[in-house]
Amino acid sequence: MNETSWRQHLYHGLLWLIALLFFMPVLWIFLAAFKAEGLLVSWPPRWFFTPTLDNLRDVFARPGFWSYLAMSFVLSIGAVVIALVVSFLAAYSFSRYKPTGTNFIMFLLLSVRMVPATAVVVPVFLMYSAFGWSKTFHGMLLFYAMFAIPFSLWILKGFLDGVSERYDETALVNGGSRLHVIFRVVLPQVKPGLVAAFIFNIIFVWNEFLFNYLLGGKGTTMIPVLLATGVNEGGSVDWTFIASLSFIYMLPPILAIFLFQKYLLVGMTFGTVRGEV
Repeated sequence: MNETSWRQHLYHGLLWLIALLFFMPVLWIFLAAFKAEGLLVSWPPRWFFTPTLDNLRDVFARPGFWSYLAMSFVLSIGAVVIALVVSFLAAYSFSRYKPTGTNFIMFLLLSVRMVPATAVVVPVFLMYSAFGWSKTFHGMLLFYAMFAIPFSLWILKGFLDGVSERYDETALVNGGSRLHVIFRVVLPQVKPGLVAAFIFNIIFVWNEFLFNYLLGGKGTTMIPVLLATGVNEGGSVDWTFIASLSFIYMLPPILAIFLFQKYLLVGMTFGTVRGEV
């Protein structure tokens, strides 16, 4: 074995080790969802056991579970779809018309997304209270759409910059309207960017807890808030409930990432390898 091959094997081994370390908490949740309560916190941990579905049945029977799960889907998908429509049209304008200060505007938009959530809790709460949007469905929908727009706009502009303006000119010369150019000519070419932006942002909304807890009401509560009910007032933790609910809640994003991972790779490079999809 030459030195180059030895280095490659060492590098790949380290990558697998790091990946396994990051995967351990997920593996613990998956196993804990099917463990009896007495085995969950036993030491040393039991890796081989008789699985049970009682924990999942308890979650399904928990009051509010199905409504919270439905609200998680509705808010996540609805907010991201709104954000993608707005972001795509805005990205097209920035890419094709190139208004003065485009780069600075894009920087500001992305900077807003990078601000820690705790830094804007008070102003957002006061604004929503003043407008009467607290504990309303449209208030939560607009809030999540607002947070998803900057990152979606950043990704989509990168893809649109990679689409030649000759497509627009050819379609216009052939009698097509501007809307025809946008939705029938340009839109199909940035599909990987749309999918990547959709997955990235829906994972953010799907996992969001803080603002849903502070701004949401009984009719807009999502699963992350329900997870917090696993910690009782006395400080005791219902680990079987938390593990089982976490297992159920992790399945949709894991499945989405598995099915659309090639689009996520392209999205992370902001369209620079779009031709490979």
